[in-house]
Amino acid sequence: MSRSHSRTRMSGVARLAAAATAAGLVAAALALPAVGGSGAVLVAGTEALNLRPEELVEPPLAEKTAVYDAEGRRIAQFYAQDRKVVPLVRIAEVMRTAIVAIEDDRFYEHGAIDVEGTARALVKNLTSGGISQGGSSITQQYVKQVLFNAAGTEAEKNAALEASYARKLQELRHAMAVEQKYTKDQILEKYLNIAYFGAGANGVEAAARRFFGVSAARLDLAQAATLAGAVQDPNATSPDRGAKARELLRQRRDVVLDRMAELGRITPAQAAAAKARKLGYKGVKQPNGCQESRYPYFCEYVRHELLSDPAFGKTRRQREAAFSQGGLKVHTTLDPAAQKAAEAAIKKHVHASDRALAAEALVQPGTGAIRAMAASRPFGGSARKNEISYNAVADMDHGGLVGFQAGSTFKTFTLIEALKQGMKIDDGITAGAGYTAPAAASFTDCAGRKVGDPSWTVTNDEGSPGFKTLATGTWGSVNTFFMELQERVGLCPTVQTARSLGIKRADGEELREFETFTLGINESDPVTVATAYAAIAARGTYCPPMAITKVVGRDGKATTFRPRCERVLDAGVADATAHILSGVFTHGTMSGVGGIGRPAAGKTGTTDGYASAWFAGFTPDLAGAVSIGDPRGSQRHKLTGVTIGGRYYGSVQGASLPGPIWKDTMIAALRGVPATPFTPVDADRFGGCDLGCAPAADHPDDATAEPAADDDAAF
Repeated sequence: MSRSHSRTRMSGVARLAAAATAAGLVAAALALPAVGGSGAVLVAGTEALNLRPEELVEPPLAEKTAVYDAEGRRIAQFYAQDRKVVPLVRIAEVMRTAIVAIEDDRFYEHGAIDVEGTARALVKNLTSGGISQGGSSITQQYVKQVLFNAAGTEAEKNAALEASYARKLQELRHAMAVEQKYTKDQILEKYLNIAYFGAGANGVEAAARRFFGVSAARLDLAQAATLAGAVQDPNATSPDRGAKARELLRQRRDVVLDRMAELGRITPAQAAAAKARKLGYKGVKQPNGCQESRYPYFCEYVRHELLSDPAFGKTRRQREAAFSQGGLKVHTTLDPAAQKAAEAAIKKHVHASDRALAAEALVQPGTGAIRAMAASRPFGGSARKNEISYNAVADMDHGGLVGFQAGSTFKTFTLIEALKQGMKIDDGITAGAGYTAPAAASFTDCAGRKVGDPSWTVTNDEGSPGFKTLATGTWGSVNTFFMELQERVGLCPTVQTARSLGIKRADGEELREFETFTLGINESDPVTVATAYAAIAARGTYCPPMAITKVVGRDGKATTFRPRCERVLDAGVADATAHILSGVFTHGTMSGVGGIGRPAAGKTGTTDGYASAWFAGFTPDLAGAVSIGDPRGSQRHKLTGVTIGGRYYGSVQGASLPGPIWKDTMIAALRGVPATPFTPVDADRFGGCDLGCAPAADHPDDATAEPAADDDAAF
C-alpha cells in the first residue's frame, strides 16, 4: 500500500471516528464494524468527551400578562414574547402529528438522539467540510431553544446557535438529561410551547391565534402543516413579511403534507386536499400595552402601580420583567358600566379634536376602588390624531404630568377645618368685595413661616359681599368669605386637613402653602381629588386610591390587595360637610344644572382667569372629579372665547362643563343602584337650618336659569 493511499484511508477513518464521537456512545458502537481495529480508539475518544447527562436549567418561559376588569373580562395584555403556554391535551392531535413527522419522525422510538439521523447528518457535514445538515431530535431542538431563551446577551445567544461540534456535544448532554427527566409527551409539549413560528408568535397557541385566529386545539390539517413547516426557518417564512415569505411558507406546508403522507400519517387524498387550500394567514392582531387597551388611562395607572411595588421585584428592571414576561393575571377595580358612563358623558360635551382636555375619575367611597378613568382625547403618540401620551387622569407617579389647578374644589377643606374647630353651619363672617391680607404675618404655613401678600387683593368676580354663613358662603363659592375663613381657622390646619384626605400635587412636589391655598392654587389630578371627596362620602374614612385587587402568578399563587383605610375625619364633621355641599345643587353654583335624582353633594371649581375648571362631587355610593384645561399650558391658553364640543363659551366655569359631565356620568353609572341617603347632620352639634332657608338673592333656585358664576380666583 502506498503512503498516499494509507494517508487517504486514515483520513477517512478519522472522519468516521469524528462522526461516531459526535454522535455519542451509541453512534460509536454503530461505527465500530466499519472501522475494524480502530474501535478501541473511538471508545477512548467518547469516554474523553464525557458524554453523560447534564442537567438543563429551564427558566420559566416568557408569557403574556393579562389585566382584567372587575367582572373578569380582559382589558389589556403585555408581553415581551407573545406566548401562552398550554398543555398537550389542548393542542390538536393533527398538530402533534405534523410536527413529529417533519421534525423527528422517530421521536417516540429513539432516545436522546436519533442515531440514524444524527450519524447520517454528521457524515454529510464532515464530507461537506461544515455543518450543512442538522439531524437534531425534537429533544435537542428543545434544549437549543431553552439555551437561546435563557441567554442574556447577544454573545450568549450567538453561542446557543453557533455551528460548532462543541455546542452540539453540550446540547447532547442536556438532551440526555431531559430524556431521563420527562416523558416523550412532556418533551413534545415543552417544545411546542417554546418554539418560534414567525410573525411574532412564540409557542403553538400564540401561533394558531395569530396565523389563523383559532386556538391550538382547533387547528385543522392544513393549518397544522403550515405551523409545522414554519419552525424550520421562521424568519424566512414569516407570513407578515410579504408575498415572497408567504409563498415560501406555503411550499413548506406542502413539504410537511407530503412527508405525513409518505409516513402513512395521512392519506394521499388528504394531503392533496390540504395542498389545494390557500395559505389562510389572517395576521390576527394581538394587542400589547396600554395604547391598545380599551381603557388606556386606567391601564396606565395599573401598570405604574405594579412597576412601583416591591412585591413584584426588588428593582424596577425585575418588576418590568415580571410584568412583561411573568404570565401574571391582574384583577382590577374597573367597573365597565361606570367606565362607559364616564366616556359617554365626556364625549357628549367635549370632542376629541378640541384643544381643551377633559378628564374624569370615579372612586368608590369606603374602599378607594377606582371605578373609571376617562379622558376626551385618545391615548397614543400621534399628534396628527390629537392623541396624548400621558395619563391625563392621574398624577405623575402613575404616568400623568402636572395636572391643573383645582380651583374652588379646595374650599371644601377650609370648610371642613372650620367644622372641626367647632363652627356651626349658620356661623359666618362678613365678607367684603375684596380681601387683602392685613399683613405678611397673617398666615403661617406648616413650617412655621409667616406668609401673606398685603399687596394682592382677592376679589369676587361675581357675587355679593356681606354676611355669609358656612352654608351660604360655600353655596355661592365666595372667594373673600373663604379667605376670611381660612385666616380664622389657620392656613396650616387647612393644609393638614387636605393632606389627611390624600391631597397632594400631581407633580409630586410639596403643596404650595400660601394664603390662597383655599382657592385651589395647587395643581392636582382627578383621581386624587375624587378620592378626597370619597372620604367625605364615607363619613370621614379615607382610603387611598386602589386599582388592583389581586395578582395571580403563573404558579397559581395569588397576591391579594385590600383597601388600606383610616378614619381621618370625625363622622359628624363629614356629615355636616356633605349636608352643606348638597346645597350646591339646590341653592348654589350648580343650581342651573340641577341634581341627579338622588342625594348628592359637590363643589365647583374655576381658577383665576378661567385657566381650568373642575367639579368634584359624591353620593354615598360613588364619588367623582372632572377637570378641564388646555394641556398646552392652562395659564397661557385659558378657557375663554373657546369652542368645546361644538359649543362656544365666553368662559368655562365649574358649572359650565365639568358639572354637566359629572351629572351625566353619575346618572348613568348609578342606574339600577338603589339610592343611599346621607346620614342626617347632628343639629345639636352643628346647628343649621333647612337648606331652603338661604336668601334667594344670593342663591338662585330657578332650575332653568343659566349656571351661577363660580366666583373663584386662584393664582
